[in-house]
Amino acid sequence: MEDKNLIPDIPQVAPYSLKVEEGKTYYWCACGKSSKQPFCDGSHKETGFAPIAYKATKTRQVFFCGCKLTKRPPLCDGEHARLIDG
Repeated sequence: MEDKNLIPDIPQVAPYSLKVEEGKTYYWCACGKSSKQPFCDGSHKETGFAPIAYKATKTRQVFFCGCKLTKRPPLCDGEHARLIDG
């Protein structure tokens, strides 16, 4: 179970724009430690974080959160703008 008080690493202060395929499930990295951003590579083990599954309902371009601070995981909600604007 994920501890909501944990602070993730921030691998990128911008979203990851990627094309997803209908019916495919993607596992978004919530901890920020994965070397396969924005997806999980198992680096979260023993961090208290867990990946979040995203099942594509259609083939299209989506924006996965890169700063890991989104309130709509795994998708970007613009939260990274606070990091840029200070």
